[in-house]
Amino acid sequence: MTNLLRASKPRHLRLRSSVPVLCAILAFGLSGGTAAAQKLYHSKQHHKYQRCIALSKSNPDAAFDMALAWHDFGGGEAAGHCIATALMGLKIYNEAAYRLETLAQSSKAEADVRAGMLAQAAQAWLLDGNLGRAEFVLTTAIGLQPNDPSLYIDRAAVFADQKNYTAAIEDLNHAIKLDSTLADSYVFRASAHRRLKKFDAAKADIEQALRLDPGHIAGLLERGILRILKGDTQGARADWLEILKRAPGSPAAESAQNNLEKMDVKK
Repeated sequence: MTNLLRASKPRHLRLRSSVPVLCAILAFGLSGGTAAAQKLYHSKQHHKYQRCIALSKSNPDAAFDMALAWHDFGGGEAAGHCIATALMGLKIYNEAAYRLETLAQSSKAEADVRAGMLAQAAQAWLLDGNLGRAEFVLTTAIGLQPNDPSLYIDRAAVFADQKNYTAAIEDLNHAIKLDSTLADSYVFRASAHRRLKKFDAAKADIEQALRLDPGHIAGLLERGILRILKGDTQGARADWLEILKRAPGSPAAESAQNNLEKMDVKK
């Protein structure tokens, strides 16, 4: 690990950038892993860690250099986690995933912190296109934190990307049993039900999701799809225009724009 951390930026790694919208708009891994990992670091490291993580979002190249130097001066797990997060920002996903897995395995932190790192590693594997590894890592994280609904939602997204919608629904059922207030669970279960042509179940789920969170972007996208399938073009258009208003430039907005253009071509 130490020799790897002292290496220069691994820019030679092969990258994959295509990710289905369902997974691209699912808020998993990065935020949860970072929040959990903050528990690792004592007060002397905390402010430096916060600066490094913030820099990884605005300037990941600089964050990588900062974290690497910090690691060489005893930054430990905090610096290692920032290195991996910077690599995520640089889109070097497989290297980021490897480092996060290694960090989770070697860490002496509590189970929820290690599970958060694994969730972040799974996100990196997913973005790299390695669905099998993402599933395996999330299963390991669930073993550490079996009562964390977000981990089941994360794994359901991976199952959905593998077109295993039945397994995705099983995980989402479990997530809802653990916490029935999470709109994400209902949105993604609605999508899985739709893929299986269980339209009544999908409609019930999306209605519940939007009762919990009326502005849920993925929920509006899914409801628009369900509406167009029922012939409600006006309702679908309203949902997709709302996405463009609320989240311009997002993956969901791109999908909404594509759907609107297809609708207009058909007209």
